[in-house]
Amino acid sequence: MDLRRLTSFLAVAEEGHFGKAAERLFRSPASVTAHIKQLERDLGAQLLDRAPVRLTPAGERFVGHARSLLAALDAAIEDVAEAPSERTLRVGVMSNGSAELTPAAVQAFQRACPEVSVEFVALDFTEHVSALVQHRVDVAFVRPAPEDERIAVDVVTTERRIIVVPASWELADAPAVRLDDVLELPFISLPEHTPRQFSDYLYFADALGGLSPNRSRSHAVTPHEVLTTAAAGRGAGSALESFQRYYPWPGTVCIPVIDAPPDHSVLATRADDRNPAVRKFRSLTTSLARDLGPRLRLA
Repeated sequence: MDLRRLTSFLAVAEEGHFGKAAERLFRSPASVTAHIKQLERDLGAQLLDRAPVRLTPAGERFVGHARSLLAALDAAIEDVAEAPSERTLRVGVMSNGSAELTPAAVQAFQRACPEVSVEFVALDFTEHVSALVQHRVDVAFVRPAPEDERIAVDVVTTERRIIVVPASWELADAPAVRLDDVLELPFISLPEHTPRQFSDYLYFADALGGLSPNRSRSHAVTPHEVLTTAAAGRGAGSALESFQRYYPWPGTVCIPVIDAPPDHSVLATRADDRNPAVRKFRSLTTSLARDLGPRLRLA
């Protein structure tokens, strides 16, 4: 049985709403609906009434079994994670991570724990929580700081905000801009299942005062897609200042937003993770952030 169908079913049962369940799972409402229909076909019974959303008698019987199945899976994952034979730490990196601190932390960890191999996993803009929650990575350098009780966060850099614009735009000649200059720009669009917190960060939502951002017709989920789209004159992006050191790109210009509040990159881990390698990596990274941050031009 596809476990995604079970998680979608439980989320709808607990939220009483397909849209809220999709938001909780970082999935589209269409995929959650499809999972429920497929599960009902597998079981040969209707589990949920749709209007209003509530469990059917069959759903009431099945919900306990679904929780038990997922609890057994969680226990198996935890048991395997703690097994001595597991000697790999998966490091998720979104964009350029936490700038120069990212390789410094990895090198420090490899010196301290040479018996543990490190595997890098590139994360796109939609994965700044889901990659950890779904156990695809063990630690992650992301931005902005996730606000999720399942995630522990250590702020490791604080940086000035910038925008990335096509070199062909008149704004590209400005040495610096203010928020009022950029809020109406057509920013590159993000997929619907992008966490709200990341989209708010990208679009400077706090400065919009509840207004919807102006989104271009072009979509992006990676820095490469942002840069190629901007170089084609089809939209703007935003980032932290270190972005421009890592992604010089013909046809684009990075401009500081002088009155935008500084923002952070963070090391994120699962809040309940007891893996000794994760704890060691977290300790080394936070120590390096305190000691090396100023010298690495991170603040």
